[in-house]
Amino acid sequence: MKLPLEDEDEVVGAITLIFCSIPDKKLMSNLFARLLCPSYENIGKVIDEDHGHTLRQNPSTYMESINSAARGLHRIGTVFSYLAIHLSTSLDPDGSVVALLELFWPMLEKLFLSEHIESANLSAAACRALGLAIQASGEKFGTLLPKVLDSMSINFMSFQSHECYMKTAAVIIEEFGVKEEYGPLFMRTFERFSSSTSVMALTSSYICDQEPDVVEAYTNFASAYVRSCSKEVLAASGSLFEVSLQKAGICSTALHRGAALSAMSYVTCFLEVGLALLLEPEGSTSERSVQDMVIRVISISGEGLVSNLVYALLGVSAVSRVHKSATILQQLAAMCSLSEITKWKAVLCWEILHRWLYSALQTLPAEYLKPGEAESLVPIWLKALVAAASDYLQSRQSGEISSHGHMQGKGGILLKRLLREFADNHRNSPNLT
Repeated sequence: MKLPLEDEDEVVGAITLIFCSIPDKKLMSNLFARLLCPSYENIGKVIDEDHGHTLRQNPSTYMESINSAARGLHRIGTVFSYLAIHLSTSLDPDGSVVALLELFWPMLEKLFLSEHIESANLSAAACRALGLAIQASGEKFGTLLPKVLDSMSINFMSFQSHECYMKTAAVIIEEFGVKEEYGPLFMRTFERFSSSTSVMALTSSYICDQEPDVVEAYTNFASAYVRSCSKEVLAASGSLFEVSLQKAGICSTALHRGAALSAMSYVTCFLEVGLALLLEPEGSTSERSVQDMVIRVISISGEGLVSNLVYALLGVSAVSRVHKSATILQQLAAMCSLSEITKWKAVLCWEILHRWLYSALQTLPAEYLKPGEAESLVPIWLKALVAAASDYLQSRQSGEISSHGHMQGKGGILLKRLLREFADNHRNSPNLT
């Protein structure tokens, strides 16, 4: 009888801990090889061309083999996860992690190229194991990076309901994003995800609600990209940010709470990183380039973001979006405040934000607002935004941004209260799709 996966994880984890305590590294490697031998055999049966073709003749046997291979991958991933936590960081390059990788990646590469990977269960198990292997091995995985990332993006293009490929790509970006030499590879991966049919199809809240897992995986990948990549890579990624922010803005209006909040978190992440870059003194060409990119992207994407934030504050699900909406508007206001006294004023300033707010409210269908409500709300909101922008910049300078100090000043509190009142007053509005 097979153990439930949760119970098997505990057993495999305990065995891994025991193996990790063995001082003889060769013996340790041999024991890990014996532990995982059945897993490799189950995966090998599936990827063996002759055997795999025979298996397909019997659907029930084939499904059993796919499930056994997925379970084997899960066990391998569990071992890697415990190795990452418990193995000594001083382990030499010939240690157990490298020994396991030498067996693991060639097999996994063959699996990713096989027709069997169309199985969602098998893809998810393979991606989980790969992500944990990367976290366990760190730098040792570097030489495989081009092949691995290409596998993630190409397989997602082939099986676009398998969001696990974007999730694993995000893990890779988090581990290796600082390495400039991989910049073109990271950009190509982001471009492939952004141009995929499933992401390009995210054109309304209704569609976002149908594909919440894709929304969350894509926006989480974009967040990892913004947080982890070098300034040079970010500076060259402006067009990718324009596309991803447009999609995130649309997804922020989804009824699905997870999808909407994940999308809004990405917008917040981009603005937070962007503001940090703008607050740095101009120095090298790369710093000026990335600052110019941030302003250009927001000047192009800002109006759509503001419009979608207003939509997100309508209907029964709006109250849960108030904090994120207030933070995003506060960050946009802080950018306007910074731009007001710089060369960027022509493309981003208070007057432009005023225009975006007014346009967002004015373009709502008549049944959403009372007569004259847009005209009365904009100056009140704008006044709160001026104070909130000041709060944000002060908290950034005092280092309180990580503890949400920007939302605890008078301006931030007032802005949040105004948006909550707006959401409460429009709770019965029909949701736009």
